[in-house]
Amino acid sequence: MTPTLYSTPDNPIPGNHTVGFFEGVGNRKIRYAIFKSDTPVAKGTVVLLQGRNESIEKYAETIGELTARGLWVATFDWRGQAGSERLLKNPRRGHVRRFSDYESDLSTFLEKIVLPDTRLPFFMLAHSMGALVALSQAPMLASRIDRLAIAAPFMALGGQKVGHGMISFLAATFSICGLGFLPLLRDRGSLPFSQNLLTSDARRFARNKALTDAHPELALGPPTARWLHETFKAIKRVSAREHLTQIRVPTIVLAPTQDRLVPHLAVETLARNFRAGHMIPIDGARHELLHEADHYRAQAIAAIEAFIPGSTAETALADSEDLSA
Repeated sequence: MTPTLYSTPDNPIPGNHTVGFFEGVGNRKIRYAIFKSDTPVAKGTVVLLQGRNESIEKYAETIGELTARGLWVATFDWRGQAGSERLLKNPRRGHVRRFSDYESDLSTFLEKIVLPDTRLPFFMLAHSMGALVALSQAPMLASRIDRLAIAAPFMALGGQKVGHGMISFLAATFSICGLGFLPLLRDRGSLPFSQNLLTSDARRFARNKALTDAHPELALGPPTARWLHETFKAIKRVSAREHLTQIRVPTIVLAPTQDRLVPHLAVETLARNFRAGHMIPIDGARHELLHEADHYRAQAIAAIEAFIPGSTAETALADSEDLSA
């Protein structure tokens, strides 16, 4: 395996980057990349955590915006997906043996790559499954990152023909019976825009589809029963008040109100019990906030900018306060 980032005509990869592998749990090869800002003095580093069935390449637009604002970006592909080593013979199956493997890979990334090779202070931006991993690790992150922004955290599964509870039961049964490597759904490939649950933006949907059409090795099919079982257990643990009260990292929770994959009520419930977190609803937006239509995406980007110290938004606010003094 050679670490490579794939560019397409409508999804160019930002320059000034390095790409490589680090060894995760079980010596699995995990693809990572660091994108440097062209500004002489970096304002810090954003650790970007993707969702399930995503890749470094999919976030090229967001990465370019962050580096243009003077921030570095450090990111990696979760084990079993995109450019990282797959875990089953069938590379289309989204699988994990233990949810804690994700957490261990994140800890290794922070210790072995981010700390020695990037610039302080550190911030974290996490989407969906990546947000669940970040929340799970958050009680231990207070000494590692200054602030955490999570978008559409994966706190429940919606948009399916059967409910979260039944899917959880089936996933647990399959896993206990040694069939955790099997998916519960048939692999139908990529869906047309009209059937997608992720974004209302046809242009960004087409751009992301063109990426996986050109490089199908980056894409996944449905998750396995084991992946669902491990993830649902993590959701239950992270949702507990006892866990949330241990989180000391200042956090914003970006919540798209028309999310058909993660029910908005589940995110609201999380926010109510999360003392360190402040929920910001994005009215009308779907699940993939950073790939949504401009009028939704701009709200999410503005909230992230205002939240990260030293960002353009914060500097502008400070300047205006100085002028009014």
